[in-house]
Amino acid sequence: MTTPEFDIAILLPTRGRSDSLERSVKSVIELAADPSRIQIMFGFDNDDDVGTQCFVDELQPWLDEHKVNYTAMTFNPLGYIRLNEYVNELARKSDARWLVFWNDDAVMETGAWDQEIMIHEGEFKLLAFHTHNDHPYSIFPIVPRKWLDLLGYLSPHQISDAWLSQQAYMLDIWERIPVNVLHDRHDLTGNNGDETFQNRPMLEGNPRDPRDFHSVQQMDVRHTDCAKIAQYLETELGQDMSFFANIFRGTQDPWEKLALNDVNKQMVQFKNPHSHFAEKARQQEAEKQNATTKS
Repeated sequence: MTTPEFDIAILLPTRGRSDSLERSVKSVIELAADPSRIQIMFGFDNDDDVGTQCFVDELQPWLDEHKVNYTAMTFNPLGYIRLNEYVNELARKSDARWLVFWNDDAVMETGAWDQEIMIHEGEFKLLAFHTHNDHPYSIFPIVPRKWLDLLGYLSPHQISDAWLSQQAYMLDIWERIPVNVLHDRHDLTGNNGDETFQNRPMLEGNPRDPRDFHSVQQMDVRHTDCAKIAQYLETELGQDMSFFANIFRGTQDPWEKLALNDVNKQMVQFKNPHSHFAEKARQQEAEKQNATTKS
């Protein structure tokens, strides 16, 4: 396997944004300790005249002047409901050790933020910025490239921040780093209340829909992916995975550390969340016993 050329790839799908896109990108580069270690991966819809024109007229000359490494990709419009597919493809085409989910309304606020990520080089963790009033999820997930290598994607679901964060809590590999990011989203700050913000259908709120984030089908996919990562962490890195194993024995609350990180009580729905895992473990054990009896 070849060594990645860059340390950090910024995965940035964008649509219909100009000023906020420019502000976002410049904050990432201007506050980096070493901009040469960064690769920015832009994803544009092929019908997005506003974003594309901003890139050609404003951003691209600035990036070239500052010798920033970047790749701009165009997509047939997939819509917000398939946001993860943009990020997955940008990640596959990137060439970096760490992959950072990013938004065109995100603004970096901490200098030398890239050094804080690289402190964890060689570790397999999900890192989190300080944002959203210290939401216990990693709103802009930061993951090692090995995550992509193991699963073939970063997230199979639209709601990637929740998807990866829940996996990281179950695997006990979630860590906050001392970097502040402003998410300049309309419902948080009053800014950017444009069509891009308004047109955000979500696969959440109807667990009977197998595509819904909280459906049994999607929880099972998260469990399967976690099991693959857990096997790698245990067999290849020698990490103790008893926390993860105990979840499926029904003896460990998977969201114990999420609750500790939920300093502003933004995730009260996880008050007693481990019943699904305990019940699944009981079902699997019953199936094994039935199979043994029949044989």
